[in-house]
Amino acid sequence: MTRLAVLVPGGKGQVGSELSAILDARRGSLVHAPGSSKLDITDTESVRDAVEAFAQAARDAELRPVVINTAAYTAVDAAESDPEGAHRVNVAGPAALAEACRDGGLPLLHVSTDYVFPGDADRPYEPGDETGPRTVYGRTKLEGERAVLESGASAWIVRTAWVYGAHGGNFVKTMARLAAQRDELSVVNDQIGSPTWAADLARGLLELAEPVAAGTGPQQRVLHCTNTGSTSWFEFARAIFAELGLDPHRVNPCTSADYPTRTPRPAYSVLSENAWRDAGLTPLRPWQDALKEAFTTSGEAFRHRG
Repeated sequence: MTRLAVLVPGGKGQVGSELSAILDARRGSLVHAPGSSKLDITDTESVRDAVEAFAQAARDAELRPVVINTAAYTAVDAAESDPEGAHRVNVAGPAALAEACRDGGLPLLHVSTDYVFPGDADRPYEPGDETGPRTVYGRTKLEGERAVLESGASAWIVRTAWVYGAHGGNFVKTMARLAAQRDELSVVNDQIGSPTWAADLARGLLELAEPVAAGTGPQQRVLHCTNTGSTSWFEFARAIFAELGLDPHRVNPCTSADYPTRTPRPAYSVLSENAWRDAGLTPLRPWQDALKEAFTTSGEAFRHRG
């Protein structure tokens, strides 16, 4: 196992918190996982200073450094009315981070999203498939990917989808809250994706980080990483109710037309694991198994209190 030093911008979010927890428990590793209040990736000077200080700390500890960027503007609806804010965080921020990594000689993993695709496929998206985001969020994330890849840094893009975890807001917590407030609820059954536990995604990112930090990262620079298998939000909601010990039949199916949102959601956002597997990396477990362990290890974080 490569002895890593890992800088995690966005370190207090769903994935960043899991990366921090895993690395804190791993002997011989160093992790610095600042939240946005400590490291604003849109502040170019602060980013450069943070990367330089981190690189020096890694050298002092004789560890291999790698940066894993989990900072993002993820409020899909809010981005539609705040495109400048989304651009700052999802494009300008990653560009500044990539440039600092390039100049400091540090490799970078940048987390992206299924929203870069149009969501109208009938098979899992491969990394090289044509993109076509239909939201400000998706467009800024795609621009951010391009800025990172065109920066000259040693960088990889890792797209994921439908992430939930013990930290921050997510679909699992929303279902638990609604279950405590309503006898029944309706959830769309015509949007398909792969629920991804943040802890599993963090483990996948660290598996990739090891060869990247050692200078033997995969040739493919854009990869997909989600828990395997696919489902609808409706079936996912029923599975969550079951884990909560509640009657899944309290959840009823509806269509997206029955539950309109300010911003269109992808009808199909399943990401293929082929490139991840071809890179010699371990595909994440089925989403059903991950959900069960998430409740076993972090169940209290998902239960609504009052």
